Amino acid sequence: MVQKDSSPIKSGIRSSYKALKAACLAGACGLVVVSACSNGRSESSKKGDSTAATQKATPKDSVITPIAGPIDTALYNKKLHQLANGDSSGRWPAKTVYPNAGALLPFNRIVAYYGNLYSKNMGILGEYPPDEMLARLKVELKKWQEADTSTHVIPALHYIAVTAQGSPGKDRLRMPFKQIDSILHIAARINALVFLDVQVGFSNVEAEIPQLEKYLKMPNVHLGIDPEFSMKTGKKPGTVIGTMDASDVNFVSNYLATLAKANNLPPKILVVHRFTRPMITNYKSIRTHPEVQIVMDMDGWGEPTLKFDSYKAYVSNEPVQFTGFKLFYKNDIRKPKSRLLTPKEVLSQKPSPIYIQYQ
Repeated sequence: MVQKDSSPIKSGIRSSYKALKAACLAGACGLVVVSACSNGRSESSKKGDSTAATQKATPKDSVITPIAGPIDTALYNKKLHQLANGDSSGRWPAKTVYPNAGALLPFNRIVAYYGNLYSKNMGILGEYPPDEMLARLKVELKKWQEADTSTHVIPALHYIAVTAQGSPGKDRLRMPFKQIDSILHIAARINALVFLDVQVGFSNVEAEIPQLEKYLKMPNVHLGIDPEFSMKTGKKPGTVIGTMDASDVNFVSNYLATLAKANNLPPKILVVHRFTRPMITNYKSIRTHPEVQIVMDMDGWGEPTLKFDSYKAYVSNEPVQFTGFKLFYKNDIRKPKSRLLTPKEVLSQKPSPIYIQYQ
C-alpha cells in the first residue's frame, strides 16, 4: 500500500469566505484539512492580483468544442487495445459500453494539474501564480506528447471545489463560485479542461454534486470524487482513510449521464481517486453509461515500486473503464533514493493510464 501523510487536521475554519480569504492572504489560512495528499501545513497561495484579475464572467470562447458525428468504433477499439499494452490477464480492455459522440477518451490523454487556489500545499495548481503554473504544465504536456506520439495530449486543471473539514459541525467547505470562475478563466488561456473535485467529508455525494450543476452543464467541465475524504465512519478526515461504495459512484455517474442527455452534452469524465482496496467497495457493481467515462485514478504517493504495486492491486486488477495515475512533485521524492516517475515509466503499466495528474 502507498503511504499517505498523517498530519493532524487544522481547526478554526472561518465561518465566512470573506474572513477565510482575509486569513489566507495574511498567511494564516486554515481553509483545508491537511490531506493525505498534502505536504504539511496549509498555507495561503498569495497570488494577489494575478488570481483576482481572472474573476470575471466566463468568456464564450472558453469551452472546448466537442467532436461532431458518431463515434468511430473501430478506432475506439484500436485505442483500447493500445492502452491494454499487451495485458494478458483478460481484464483489459475493460468490457463496457461505447461512448456517445464527442467522447474524449481514449482518443486523447489528459494531463492535469491539481490543487486549490487557497492553499500552496494542496497541489501544484495553487502553489504558483497562474502564469508560472501554466508554463510548468506546458512543459509536462510536451513530455507526455513525446512519450506517446500516437495519442493527443489535452491539458486540464483539476480544482478541489469541496474540501473535507475536521472541525465539529463542519461537514465540508464549498469553495465560492468566484474561485471556480477563476479556474475557468485560467484554463481558457490554454484551452484546458476543468475538473471539479469533491471531498464530501461528513456530507455525501447526493448533497454535494448537484451544487455544481451550473458548471457541470458546461461541455469543458468534468468531475472528480475522492473516497479518501468520505467519512462514513464518523472519524475525522485525515485520521483514517475514507470510503465510497459502488452505489455512491453510480449516483454520481447517473447524475452526470442525466445531465449530459438533458443538455445534449458530449460524455462527461468522472475521475474516482483510489489507493487502497477499501476506498471503493463492490467495484464490480459500478455501472457505465454512454454519457459518462469513468477513470479510476491511482493517487497514492511513494517510491516507484509502491506506486506500481498500488496501481496493479487497486486499479489494474479491479477494472472499471479507464485508468489514471497521479504523480506528486514533493511526496514521491520524500524517501532517500526515490524519484519522480517519467512518462515512459508510467505508460509502461498494464493498462497504460489515459489520465495523468500532478500534485
